[in-house]
Amino acid sequence: MAETNKAKQHISLHVYDTTLSVYCEPEKEGLYRKAAKRITEVVNQYAQIFKGRKSDKDILYMSLIDIALRYEMELDRNDTQPFETLLSQLTTEIEEELKK
Repeated sequence: MAETNKAKQHISLHVYDTTLSVYCEPEKEGLYRKAAKRITEVVNQYAQIFKGRKSDKDILYMSLIDIALRYEMELDRNDTQPFETLLSQLTTEIEEELKK
């Protein structure tokens, strides 16, 4: 375990109303900080709307769903499998025609 943490650094992230200690690879520190900022922004948006009407736990879950939905939509948008299938079919058809 100590060997795996040698290449990692310890950082503190402020996420909404909590400070978290995280070990990360130095080249990913910026991504971790952006992620913490994004989470804080989303939770703040939901807190502005629902504070006092929903529990903090509900606000956090709503924020998690929002972020996960964005993530899933991005995965779907970047799905290249349909293009790969079409390119494979076209390549097969072109090769068959060239053999004639």
